[in-house]
Amino acid sequence: MEFVNSRKDDLPDLRVNIGSLKIANPVMTASGTFGYAREFENLMNLHRLGAVIVKGISLYPRAGNPPPRIVETACGMLNSIGLQNVGVDRFISEKMAYLAELNIPVIVNILGDSLAEYQEITTRLCGVPGVAGIEVNISCPNVKKGGVAFGTDPSMAAAVTEAVKERADVPVMVKLSPNVSDIALVARAVEDSGADSISLINTLIGMAVDLKTRRPVLANVIGGLSGPAIKPVALRMVYQVASVVSIPVIGIGGIETAEDALEFMLAGATAIQIGTASFVNPRASEEVVEGIGNYVISEKLPSVRDIIGQLSVDLQ
Repeated sequence: MEFVNSRKDDLPDLRVNIGSLKIANPVMTASGTFGYAREFENLMNLHRLGAVIVKGISLYPRAGNPPPRIVETACGMLNSIGLQNVGVDRFISEKMAYLAELNIPVIVNILGDSLAEYQEITTRLCGVPGVAGIEVNISCPNVKKGGVAFGTDPSMAAAVTEAVKERADVPVMVKLSPNVSDIALVARAVEDSGADSISLINTLIGMAVDLKTRRPVLANVIGGLSGPAIKPVALRMVYQVASVVSIPVIGIGGIETAEDALEFMLAGATAIQIGTASFVNPRASEEVVEGIGNYVISEKLPSVRDIIGQLSVDLQ
């Protein structure tokens, strides 16, 4: 599937391939931080994005966790939204028509509490106009079942990947959890099970305490840590995974600027996702696209693809 067929000769070549999905530039929005895209239509130029990854979709609607469920932390944010969403049927009937008209790749993040749920969601998305890919959430730390177990066990991660690939009619990206002892082991397992690409990392598990009330700040006690605070961890894990798999890797975690994005690409990422930065600056993803283009021009690179995995590492 190709969403960019031509390019003016005086513009930088930012095109990248995520398996069979060919996109105009390597900047995507991270699931759960960009709603269903319409929320940002008056804040930025959506058409500048390489792809939109929508809020995670479950088989049935979810109300999410009780508030408070977001708290600012040093250099980041904790969230315990609980995967609130409209469910796959309402997503298709109420959200996809708008998304399809954007004429940019729309990747649907899906989640389930069982293999059967993952398969059923995938089946319902088959043939839906505008759906360019599926991102499989096996890693969210904000639910008490399903996500954590699948994301932290290589065999279960592989099983989910196989289940989705069996039904999918579009490329499948698997989103990995950082809350594991060996991220490379899980990455190899999902690659061996047919994943077309891998995205990482999801949030780290954390918590915040209110000293005055002597209670947790989040009603759910624990939540997912995101933002600049997790960038060094994310960068390390992307480097490790890109070193052991042959499928495209998409970097996520604390990316705010073009410089951040380019660091991830040097470490081996083919593309990146921007999440928490969009809450601070709704134009963050658009500005990162512009910054990457300026870098390609200033470095006189034929293509942004020329920096992927070009990190110079001297190990003694």
